[in-house]
Order: sequence, then structure tokens, then C-alpha cells
Amino acid sequence: MREHSRIFEVTKLQLQLMNKKNKYFLSENNIPFQDFFHFGLSADCAVFGYHNGEVRVLLIERDAEPFKGLWALPGDLVGLHEDLDEAAEKILKNLTGLENIFMEQFHSFAAVDRHPAGRVTTVGYYSLVKSDNHEPAASSWAKSTQWFNINNLPKLAFDHECILDKGIRTLQRRVLYRPVGFELLPEKFTLAELQDLYEALLGTSFDKPNFRKKILSMDLLVQLKEVQTNVSHRPAKLFKFDETRYRQLRKEGFAFDLSVKSA
Repeated sequence: MREHSRIFEVTKLQLQLMNKKNKYFLSENNIPFQDFFHFGLSADCAVFGYHNGEVRVLLIERDAEPFKGLWALPGDLVGLHEDLDEAAEKILKNLTGLENIFMEQFHSFAAVDRHPAGRVTTVGYYSLVKSDNHEPAASSWAKSTQWFNINNLPKLAFDHECILDKGIRTLQRRVLYRPVGFELLPEKFTLAELQDLYEALLGTSFDKPNFRKKILSMDLLVQLKEVQTNVSHRPAKLFKFDETRYRQLRKEGFAFDLSVKSA
């Protein structure tokens, strides 16, 4: 519980100084400022990966109260003097060992009773990783880590089912209009692998010719002078995403748009 109580109260000296400094200042509803400094802020991370045609999310098994023994998104309280984004990166590293990965805020969750220890607002982040390139390792108060198919999840702690659902829907919207999906693929991939990824992310099937026509027309892929190896069928051509080209096109007003007809 000590881990989860350090944020809720500023020290007595800090509170005295704050009261003295703000004694004449009221909020818009005439409540003293210091009355608002008694709740916590946390960050929770939905880390998505892709493996064998499945979109997966990384969960930790909690080894601390509340909800000890349940699975949860990697998350923790933000320190009084911490920048939120920096704190989110530190929390993820401390609990799973993951660092230097794509992370972005997607929503805040502020239900009054969402945390049993008191009022805590949490900011959700989503992350995308090539899961085959990362080996999460539980540390701090996380007992273990495990990848779960987003369609087959265990019971989650706190309101993390709601947070994860919102994260999945946010990801599904953004992959249509931003090339974030490439974060989940290996550096070299086939067009079939790319289509499989987007179908798994969006839970739909695309018409193969239409999908390929659409993705190639954007001029964001570089066709390599390589083909698949160690396959039982005819080897397919390999491609890679041209991030430099994408940045250049964006400056010229290009908009990534993968909204194509389903099969």
C-alpha cells in the first residue's frame, strides 16, 4: 500500500507553504486552491504487439494491493515532480523492462471511484512494438508479464477493461489515417503480411487487389530486391516502409488513408 499512498497527500510542510501562498486565491466555484491537491495522477500503458496473425497486448500480474494477483495494464502513480510523458516511460520500463518504443496518449479516465485508495485520474497511453524483438521482464511490484490476444483476455484490475477497450478503438481509428501499423511489422515484409496485419487490427477482411492498389498508390513502400526464404510456396517480394518519404509527403499535404472496401 505504501507504493500507492505516496501521491495522495503532500507533506505537511508543503501543504503549509501552499496554504500560506494561496490563502487569498479561490477557484471559480469559491473553493480554496489547496482543497484540490488531494488526489493522484497515474499513467497506464496499453502495449500492443503482433505475432502469428494475432494482435496482442502486454499485461502484468500484480504483486501488490489493491487487486494483488490480477492482471493489469502496466501503470503506476505519477510523482509530484515528474513530467507525465517521462513518468509513463519510466513506469513502463520499471514494470516490464521496455524502453525507447513508440508511445502516445489517447485518453484520460477520471471516474470518481475508479481507484479503491482514493481519487485518481489516469492517462492512457498506447504503445506499438514488434513483439518478436522485445522480451518483457517483470520487475518492481509486477510478478510476471504475458502477452494476451486482445480477443481473449483475463479479468483485469481497476477499470483496465474500459481503458484497454478505448485503446483498441483508438488504435483502429489511427491505423486507417496514420501509418502507425508499420511499427508492428518486421523491417522487411510482404504485401500479404501487411494486409494480414491490418485485417487483424480492424477485425475485417479486405479485397486483395483493392488493398494492394491502395497501399502501393501511396508511394510509401520500397520494393526490395529480395524475396521470402524458407517458404513452401512461391516466394513473395519483400517491401519496407519509407519513413523519410512519408515525412516529405506530409510536408506537401499528403494524408495517409487506408480506408478501402472490405472483401
